[in-house]
Amino acid sequence: MNLLELDNLTKVYRVHTGLLGRGQVLRALDGVSLSIPKGEIVALVGESGCGKSTLGQIVAGLQKPTGGAMRVNGKPALKGKPRARQIQIVFQDPFGSLNPKMSVGELISEPADLHGLVPRAALGRRVADLLTLVGLRPAIAERYPHELSGGQRQRVALARALAAEPELIVCDEAVSALDVSVQAQIANLLQDIQARTGISLLFISHGLSLVLHISHRVAVMYLGRIVEEGPADAVFDHPRHPYTRALLSATPEPLPGQANRRIQLTGEVPSPLDLPSGCAFRTRCGHARDRCATSAPPLKGAPHAAACWFADQLPDFDMPRTAPPARIAAALELYRRAAARRGDALADVLADALADAPEETTN
Repeated sequence: MNLLELDNLTKVYRVHTGLLGRGQVLRALDGVSLSIPKGEIVALVGESGCGKSTLGQIVAGLQKPTGGAMRVNGKPALKGKPRARQIQIVFQDPFGSLNPKMSVGELISEPADLHGLVPRAALGRRVADLLTLVGLRPAIAERYPHELSGGQRQRVALARALAAEPELIVCDEAVSALDVSVQAQIANLLQDIQARTGISLLFISHGLSLVLHISHRVAVMYLGRIVEEGPADAVFDHPRHPYTRALLSATPEPLPGQANRRIQLTGEVPSPLDLPSGCAFRTRCGHARDRCATSAPPLKGAPHAAACWFADQLPDFDMPRTAPPARIAAALELYRRAAARRGDALADVLADALADAPEETTN
């Protein structure tokens, strides 16, 4: 059963340009349909400016869509405080999203208190449990955000989101501002928490190696539209859209000296204020034909869908998977060894892994 269903979601901004303020329409989201099953991690990838964060903020209730429908557990999405109870969001910059005047304990206890989930007398115990769950010592509850490293702040932000006991957490570039070794720790932490609690995640990221490691399904966005969506292994091994292929080929080569087989795109990214007719990718696509200019292809072919008229006619994709960067790979192996040694309690596994990991630098 799907936890979240987005149906033909649109978001339009009115932009005034020039001295006379002539209004133009910017389509940040253009007919986005996406489902997130219960207990799964769905990743959303694409270039900067394609609409990923706008979609995440609409899901979390921070922006209103211009059109379309959003359902949670088969019912129209709630608004305001009830929506926050269902869906939480973790932002890219934890320092900017955590109130610097509140202690860690106050930050984490606030959602539980606001929604009446825990008696006030038990808030301290709840804070300690959540800090342990995200791999931090309960004593950190007395500190303030500026006294923590970037990775610690992001764990606090995650603990705060979990305090509301939501069904879905939107992770909007939640690891991209961190050191690569810390990125791997947070990614593993998200996986463990999802497996333990059954929560769903919308994981918005640029890091394709982390996306493959953490997600069950992947959706690829380009200029406000989802152009490909399917199981993570299928999207990475057998991409059906030319843009997905170019995106995967642009990741760093796994081994030094290996031949560069990057797919070179021609032309510039079209302006969102003046999108081309038909398929928005056709001006950069080496497989474009006349039909691509006349009508936009629908997203079809589930469970591995692509919005391309010629998806089934593309040549085989012969591109080895990109291995994670060396420091991420080292952090992942460190975590696996810790998990093999201590498989009884999540907190003990995290403590062992984090104790041996490289020190984080306080920002």
